[in-house]
Amino acid sequence: MDCGSFLQNKITVQMIWDKLGKHADLGLLILRLGFGFAFLYFHGWGKITGGPEQWAELGGTVEILGISFGHVIFGFLAAIGESVGAVLLMLGLFFRPAALLLGLVMVMASLAHIMQGFGTPAHAIKNVFVLVGLLHVGPGKYSLDTRLFG
Repeated sequence: MDCGSFLQNKITVQMIWDKLGKHADLGLLILRLGFGFAFLYFHGWGKITGGPEQWAELGGTVEILGISFGHVIFGFLAAIGESVGAVLLMLGLFFRPAALLLGLVMVMASLAHIMQGFGTPAHAIKNVFVLVGLLHVGPGKYSLDTRLFG
């Protein structure tokens, strides 16, 4: 390959990458829909439909903070937070508060995995970083927040 064709190929590849950058809002929409749906399906739905026994088990996580009461309530709040928060992420509605709420729930999940020694905290920790990133980036232009609030 001569220098001229190498340079032409490099310029072509750069143009492709530059064009993709113009679609960042579409990328955010895809991320919001995929991440939100997976969060709802794999995290929130089973917990919200699990009932008081599962909520008590889930809410027992607050024991690591020294809270020894209200496990059913805390578990229910976490289940609601994961379910409603996931839907809000998908819609891009109240996006930053939803990302913050889900991020806090995932911090608690990470702590529970680490301190109570069940399972691995890797997935919850990755979710924390994705949610903190989304919190800073925002929902993008294809969102209800942008549509309703500018």
